[in-house]
Amino acid sequence: MEKIAVFPGSFDPITLGHLDIIERAAPLFDKIIVAIGNNSNKNYMFSLQKRMEWIIETVKTFSNIEVDHFDCLTVDFCIKKNAPYIIRGLRNPADFEFEKAITHTNRTLAKKSIETVFFLTSSGKSFISSSIVREIMRYKGDYSSLVPNTVRI
Repeated sequence: MEKIAVFPGSFDPITLGHLDIIERAAPLFDKIIVAIGNNSNKNYMFSLQKRMEWIIETVKTFSNIEVDHFDCLTVDFCIKKNAPYIIRGLRNPADFEFEKAITHTNRTLAKKSIETVFFLTSSGKSFISSSIVREIMRYKGDYSSLVPNTVRI
């Protein structure tokens, strides 16, 4: 059976923290689907199309990574894609507490058929978040050290 994982997120924009997780997860799975989800609680700075373009360009050197998007529950997307694994990054203890609740909910909804695999972000990238990058972008600050080259606009 093929080991397929979904790495869901808003990726608004993709950061070096996200890329760190992708690079470290890529050798562990046959296929990773980096999937942009539609979070009804978020107002996005960048269009879905722009975020897709950035991710596609960022991961183009990985043969086992595809990029997609979804507008449903993450577990429903995983089931549709035959992906029994969800990849999540953890930057700090607060992330863990939040992700733990989501993981238990996802396992309940998916009747225990989906496992979440956590990756601790590398120490030099644990402070990076898309919301920090967006704030720097809004005020015309230098965000170049926080994002892949593809995002530098």
